[in-house]
Amino acid sequence: MIDEPIIIRSVEVLSDDWATLKKVTFDYRRRDGRIETQVRQTYDRGHGAVILPYDPARGTILLVRQFRLPAYVTGHPEPLVEACAGLLDDRDPETCILRETEEELGYRLNRIERVFHAYMSPGSVTERLMFFIARYTPGDRIGGGGGDAGEGEDIEVLEPTLGEALAMIDRGEIIDGKTIMLVQHLALKGLMDG
Repeated sequence: MIDEPIIIRSVEVLSDDWATLKKVTFDYRRRDGRIETQVRQTYDRGHGAVILPYDPARGTILLVRQFRLPAYVTGHPEPLVEACAGLLDDRDPETCILRETEEELGYRLNRIERVFHAYMSPGSVTERLMFFIARYTPGDRIGGGGGDAGEGEDIEVLEPTLGEALAMIDRGEIIDGKTIMLVQHLALKGLMDG
């Protein structure tokens, strides 16, 4: 009998390109005490950060629209509307998201607020996202945004009101989980009331 709830028996790297796909064989101790051998795959591309800038004076938020291949190959040909996000790439979450905000949105933010972190697809993806919000004003704009063309990014910046974003969720125009979570967080907290 094993004392630990999990004992890793083998790890096989199936792919190591843009991310790492591994096949893991392990013994799992069930709640009833029985030991069961299971095989699962994990997809590791690192951790990330996501932010939703909001302007309480005008009632607006900043979002991006961009093409996403995984959505396309599963029947969603339109670009996705999302909150600004990026992989940490060995940076702390705050540094990462401030850089992504400048690169994707064209805004320089001074104060950001960490609100929570979450695993977005814990059944197979190891990525954990750190979620942020931040106030912005039109005066914080330093460029056009649009992403890094050298990385293949072609990003359109959107500035809907919070009400418009909530309606886009209701109509199925915003279907990205991290974005839905942040828009609803902002609405629930009542931060657009000034």
